[in-house]
Formats: sequence, structure tokens, C-alpha cells
Amino acid sequence: MKEIFAYVIGLGASVMMPVIFTVLGVCIGIKLSKALKSGLLVGVGFVGLGVVTALLTTNLGPALKGMTELYHLNLPFFDLGWPAAAAVAYSCAVGAFIIPVCLGVNVLMLIIGCTRTVNIDLWNYWHFAFLGAMVFFATGSLAWAFYAAIVLYIITLCMADFTAKGFQSYYKDMEGISIPQPFCQSFTPFAVAVGWLLDRIPGFSKLDIDAEGMKRKFGLLGEPLFLGLVIGCGIGALRCDSWKAVVDSIPSILKLGVTVGAVMELIPRITALFIEGLKPICEQTRSFVEKRFAGLKGLSIGMSPALVIGHPTTLVVSILLIPVILFLSVFLPGNKFLPLASLAGMFYLFPCVLPITKGNVPKTFVIGLVALIAGLFFVTDLTPAFTKAIEAAKCDGIAVPAGFEGGAALDFASAFWCWSVYHLTVSFKWIGAGALALAAAAMMVINFIRIRKEAKQ
Repeated sequence: MKEIFAYVIGLGASVMMPVIFTVLGVCIGIKLSKALKSGLLVGVGFVGLGVVTALLTTNLGPALKGMTELYHLNLPFFDLGWPAAAAVAYSCAVGAFIIPVCLGVNVLMLIIGCTRTVNIDLWNYWHFAFLGAMVFFATGSLAWAFYAAIVLYIITLCMADFTAKGFQSYYKDMEGISIPQPFCQSFTPFAVAVGWLLDRIPGFSKLDIDAEGMKRKFGLLGEPLFLGLVIGCGIGALRCDSWKAVVDSIPSILKLGVTVGAVMELIPRITALFIEGLKPICEQTRSFVEKRFAGLKGLSIGMSPALVIGHPTTLVVSILLIPVILFLSVFLPGNKFLPLASLAGMFYLFPCVLPITKGNVPKTFVIGLVALIAGLFFVTDLTPAFTKAIEAAKCDGIAVPAGFEGGAALDFASAFWCWSVYHLTVSFKWIGAGALALAAAAMMVINFIRIRKEAKQ
């Protein structure tokens, strides 16, 4: 089973997801031709997203590395990026069984009325598998590994339900869809807490500027495309050690600016492919489940956050945060991690934050900044466990480079829920496991009451 899942995950999302959605579409009653087209559109979306994010990281990477060398920055933890975590996740015993186990938990929660999310975002099950892998290699116990993965899955399903209504009302064409991805849902508590505090700062609530408002107020200056150009050129200039070097590097600086601007412009166009491909699958899945399970009304289909990362506010705030968080990562006392490969994952921080902030750019920026500052400490803290899992799994081509003390990924290890579940399971054992059980049970009960109340209404 482990070898089978390692082989499947090695195919990558662009191959794996079209196959999954084509088979799923046929099984739920969609014609083969229509199911195949939907699956292929999802695959094309993943290919396009991979190309664009690789364009961002391959062009920003050398510039950012040049900055670290110029300013003699020494951060000993290497950014491996989420692909390393995904590969390790499915190369251990937990990963081999995580999909059927989590699907079983999902079905059970649907039957007892503790969730209304049908999570078919199978690709992102690697988050649960990797948490289980870290716990397994830290404790040597498969029981603890599956316990941590299952608890994280339950929490994520409940969070997807809690945020589903706001998500569907904020984003266009997202009716009946929720986001059961632990990385995205880890920033919901930050959005609620920090947003509440910001609303009580005199004058801050008047800074109600969304991406469309920026376009109207600042014209070209408010366009994500132009902001990408400015940020890219700024990063390109900062890696130069003199004004003469800046002048000599004008062609490469402009190229970097245009590249970052292109990423800002292309991502919304690519996410439209996901929507086109997944919409028929979502509608038919909801209809199929409701017909066969009496009483399961108002279902949400759990989907990848890639559907909405092209929102203008997400793009603007993500690009603005990149230089800021790079600067802060150098000077934050106690931080040992410099995000590079994970920068493309910055977009995935905001899908569940925007419905809470209503797309307000200043508020979203502050929430993202606070969440990422906390995330840097989470990553620094989890890097030893992350590194141990990487080394124990012995995946081909995945290793911490020589000269670094460890490796991790911002777009996993900065997640509040992953960090919390790991430490409560590994550091506190039975006491932590009990606290996690109580927290998960409380969330299920609250969700059950909410679902019953909405059903009566």
C-alpha cells in the first residue's frame, strides 16, 4: 500500500486529479465525456498554476538569495517547500492508509450529523498524512500518528462547516463549496481575533478599501499587475550593492518586475479553469449524496482553495507581504527560517480570511502579517520534527542541503492547527490527547447543534 500511494503521489496533482475526478464523475452518474473534460480542466488548472508559481519562485529565488548574501543574512533552517512534505507524507505507513481512513471518518460524521462537508479534495489529504508522519517518526507509534491525523481531520471538517456560509456568500460561483484544508483554516482564528481588535481601533474601520476600491482610487497604481511590477523591480534593485550595479542590472530588474506582474495577472485566469472543471462535479456529488442519504440536505463539497486564490485582494496582499515578511524574518529574535520556496504558498493563506474581512486590503494585510509572524515561530519550532521526518523517509531527491541545520516549509509548518495538534500529541502525550479529544468533541457538538438549528429553519 505504501509503494502504491508513493507511486500515485509521484504522478503529481496534474495527473492524479484528472484521473480521480473522471472516475468520481462517472461513479456519481456524469457521462464519461463530460467527466473526462471536467477532470482534464482541473489537470490543466494544476499545470497552469504549477507553471505560474514556478515562474514566481524561480525568478524571485535568485534575487532573494542575492539579498541574503549581500546583507550577510544567516538563517540556518532551509525552506524545502510543500512538495517535500507531500512526498514524505505518502511514503510512510500513515500516508498509505490516510485517504480511506479519513473518508471513513467523513462518512461517519455525515451519518451522525456532525458535518455537512463532503471532502473530495483528495490531493490535500497529504496535510493530514504529513502530520501523522511527523508524529510517527517522533514517537515510533502508528496509533499516535493516526490519532493526530484523525483529530486534525475532524477539526478541519468542522472549521470548513463553520466558514462555509461566509465563504459561499463572499466568493462568486462558490455556492455549495467549502474549504476543508488545514493550512487555510489555520488562519481563520487569526482573522477573527485580529479583525475584532482592529475594528476597535478608532479610525481603522474607516480604511475600508478593497482591491476594486484601490483600482478606482489609484487607477493603474491600484492594479495587481502594476503592484507586482513595482514589488518585483524593488526586490531586484535591493540585491544590488551599489547604484552602479542597479544601473547595470536594469534589464534583469525590469524582467523580474514584469514576471511578478505576470503572475498577478495570470493566476486569476488559471483559477477560472478550476471553477469550470469542478462545478459539474460539485453539483452532481451533492445531488448524488443527498439522494442516497435521507436528511443530508445543505451539503457543502470540500474543494481545493486553489479555486479562489486568484481573488484581487489575495494577490495584492500576498505580493505586499513577501518583502515585508522577508525583512522581518531576518530581525525577529528566535526565528531561524527564511521563506523562499514557500513564497508561492503565500496565496493560500487568505481564502478563508477574505470572507471575514470582506476583502478589506488594510485589514487583510495586518491579519496576514500577524499570522505570518506567528507562523515563522511555528516553523522554527517544528523544523526539528520536520527534518526528522524528511531524513527518516529517505525520499529520492529530498534532503536538507549541506550547511543547513534543518529544513521545513512555511506552507505547512506555519499552520496553527498542525502545530497545536503535533505538540499536544507528542509533547503532552495522554494529557494532550485528552485535550484534543475534548476540543474535537466540542467542535462536533457545536456543529451538530448548528446543523440541526439550520435544518429546522
